[in-house]
Amino acid sequence: MYLAPLNYDRFFRKVFSDINIAKAFLEDFFDVTIEEIKKLDDKYRLTDDASTVEFDFRCKINGSYVIIDMQQWYKRDIGKRFYLYHAVNSSLQLEKLPEKKLPLDVMPQKRVKDYSALEPVITLIWMSVDNLDFKENYISYALAPEEVVTFLKKEDFWRNPDIKALLDERKRILEILNNKKKGIDFLPQNRLIFAFQGNIVRNKTHARYERWFTFASKSGYGENTESDFKEYKNDTIFKEIMHRLDKRELKPDEIEYMEQEKKFWLEMLQFDRSSYDEGIEEGFAQGEKKGKEDGRIEGKSEEKRNIARNMKFKNMNCDSISELTGLSIEEIEKL
Repeated sequence: MYLAPLNYDRFFRKVFSDINIAKAFLEDFFDVTIEEIKKLDDKYRLTDDASTVEFDFRCKINGSYVIIDMQQWYKRDIGKRFYLYHAVNSSLQLEKLPEKKLPLDVMPQKRVKDYSALEPVITLIWMSVDNLDFKENYISYALAPEEVVTFLKKEDFWRNPDIKALLDERKRILEILNNKKKGIDFLPQNRLIFAFQGNIVRNKTHARYERWFTFASKSGYGENTESDFKEYKNDTIFKEIMHRLDKRELKPDEIEYMEQEKKFWLEMLQFDRSSYDEGIEEGFAQGEKKGKEDGRIEGKSEEKRNIARNMKFKNMNCDSISELTGLSIEEIEKL
């Protein structure tokens, strides 16, 4: 192996601890020029009883607080997990919000937080394995009035041939969206983004950020070689990344970490497979309604195929994937 996997948490943090690397990635992903970037602490304890919240990378750019977090493993709770991270990214500003005096004829004068100083947050989740069943390169969520969703889901309304009624309703929704009274337009400025490495590498849309995810994929779990990264050799940013990931430059504890992570990854895949099989058997034993059995069997097969796809994204060889999933080499090659 030439380079350690960028998708491993420790190496991801090692790379993105360089503010210039982080800046270059964010500029490519958001297709912007960053005038100012400031790295912030990435570990916080919110209350005496709360667990420590730790981000892979947190910074402030152009008036927004930004988190980049690597989702390395195949997990089922990421929607709620990263919504919580997203909320924490906002609430961490509370301590530094300025105070203002209320114009009251009382002594002492009352001071309150000036919430107008709150700035938007952007949480970017780098999904190295899962794609959440999306085909897009990334999906971005932002707070929007509920009327927008209701408008899109009105099936009977969309079947109405009266185009004027449709345009009138659209106009009404746009007026709601464009309301800026007392900073209500601040809400959709906050974004929670899931970027799917496997989709980006496969879709080949030639977006500026594609090279980052392709690089990460090449540095994955397979036996990568120096020739795999020849296209990055003349790029100053990627030369520094490769220096930080060069296996020849790794410390003994980093080598040990890398081997343990690979072992853990294989064990987790085996655990997922076993747990899923056990769940299916238990469902049959409890007498699922007739007619669901075929669907559950197909669901079990699709789960195996999803796991195999994830492993292919990690550049694992087909023999290992076949051994862990029970799929044939031919089935795996078609994925």
